[in-house]
Amino acid sequence: MKKKKEVTLKIPQMTKKSEKPLNPKPEKRKIRRISTSDIEDVAGYKGLVDKENKKNELNNRRNKPILMLTYFFAALFLCMMIYIVQIIVVEKDSIIANPYNKRADAYEDYVTRGEIITSDGVVVATNNAKTRYYPYGNMFSHVVGFSTYGKSGLELDANYYLLTSNADVFERVDNMVNKDKNIGDNVITTLDYHMQEAASNALGDTSGAVIVMEPDTGKILAMVSKPDFDPNDIDNVWASVTAEDSSGSSILLNRTTQGLYPPGSTFKVLTLLAYMREHKDYEDYSYDCLGENIFNSVTIHCASSKVHGEEDLKDSFAHSCNTSFANIGISLDIKAYHDLCNSFLYNGELPYDGVYNQSKFVLTQKSDKSLIPQTAIGQGDTVVTPLHNALIMSTIANGGIMMKPYLIDSIENHNGALIKKFTSESYKKIITPSEAEDLTEYLCAVTEYGTAAKKFEGITYTVAGKTGTAEYNSEGKAHSWFIGFSNVENPDIVVSVVIEDASSTDKTGTSVAREIFDAYYE
Repeated sequence: MKKKKEVTLKIPQMTKKSEKPLNPKPEKRKIRRISTSDIEDVAGYKGLVDKENKKNELNNRRNKPILMLTYFFAALFLCMMIYIVQIIVVEKDSIIANPYNKRADAYEDYVTRGEIITSDGVVVATNNAKTRYYPYGNMFSHVVGFSTYGKSGLELDANYYLLTSNADVFERVDNMVNKDKNIGDNVITTLDYHMQEAASNALGDTSGAVIVMEPDTGKILAMVSKPDFDPNDIDNVWASVTAEDSSGSSILLNRTTQGLYPPGSTFKVLTLLAYMREHKDYEDYSYDCLGENIFNSVTIHCASSKVHGEEDLKDSFAHSCNTSFANIGISLDIKAYHDLCNSFLYNGELPYDGVYNQSKFVLTQKSDKSLIPQTAIGQGDTVVTPLHNALIMSTIANGGIMMKPYLIDSIENHNGALIKKFTSESYKKIITPSEAEDLTEYLCAVTEYGTAAKKFEGITYTVAGKTGTAEYNSEGKAHSWFIGFSNVENPDIVVSVVIEDASSTDKTGTSVAREIFDAYYE
């Protein structure tokens, strides 16, 4: 029997029903033609987008001022918060103790005013029964002041401390039970009784002012203003000053801090510095003084029309040659000159917590050229206080750094326990140490062979300083100045003196300063 041949059939493999066969034939894609209606739809959509964009842009423009205003008020709020924190944390004590804070006066109902004491332990203001008493009368009248009629001096500046009691808590409780007043704290000043007495005696009955201070600390050792008054008799003094026929008596004016005087030749210190800055070859300066000359149509003459002859810059300064310094003045860059004076705090605030008047330097680039010669020698419209002149000299003595002048050293309770201690603070670096050294060299020439040499003959210490004669009317009447410091290598004290109408007295600023320096070194 013939064997059958086996035939194998290949059946295509199929996927599940839901699946397509493997390797399916590619589908033909249908191409759809874009109609006019489709284009219109796209254009319409684009128009909607553009419209929406324009709307957003308009809203952004409208919102921008609102956003900027929001940022402004947010920044303002932040600044206000920083300011409030500064007041609460940093300036709290100074604001509370501000003499113009009248709330402190309310303490007088339950606190007896504390004492004012010098640095060497002398009580200069205390209480006698219910009356304020000043043991040394006129000697401290302006610097210590009085406690009625609005107060003045330290009685005003230290009012808060004097009416604050830090007595023992048990003592205060006992006073409260017995309805007695607490005893206020004592103010220990920087004043030195010996120096205050020396300054007062040196001025005598002459009208004028003196301030003595330490250049490296800013401590004020003495402050005297004449004419003075007796604060124990303040009722009668006040009645006299405020009377209709008093003609505006200035007896209560503290001339040391409020008296504005033309600086005279003491201002040549700044004119000298301005010239040194502009002319690096200043040592080559030369001028032939004939005693009188004309500058910018203004006649300038030296004291008594004295002919100084050929002078260099140091000789011009030592002899206080007016014509030479007028010549220097007209060569200066007025803007730089003005800026220099402003850097020394002319036309600005002094770093002093008490009452004072601002010094003025009004020469500018727009000023008439005829004002320059007079200004350069310390005349014209320039005015300065003795306090300010002392700060200028202290800056030089302290290597170019101005210290803040101050009168309160510490606060103690009535049992002598320390409550608060004040320390010296630097205000600002005004000039370089090199400039301070150069100026000191020129100031020493004044006392060694210049206008102050005779008054300082025979001294056992060294002095650097500048004299000044400041005319204040057309009759030639003048004030006499001296500003300077002692122990030149390591300065001890600065003295600033002005004598009003020096022609009517035998005293000069230099003679008074000599007495004060002598008293210090005794």
